[in-house]
Amino acid sequence: MKNPFMSMFLSSANKIAGSARAQATAAVKREAAKNTRQAAKAWTDALVPKAPVPRKKKATKK
Repeated sequence: MKNPFMSMFLSSANKIAGSARAQATAAVKREAAKNTRQAAKAWTDALVPKAPVPRKKKATKK
């Protein structure tokens, strides 16, 4: 014999667990993407020389 209350309880528990799992997965993916961007930026900054900053000319006094 099926228990309708147990079925409703498990159904809602599964819905909550699925939502929590989706949020956790999204957070992990965001963190991984952020770490990938940081690593790529670190390597790019290390390998590509920076352009020299142009210096301002001194004002000449008359």
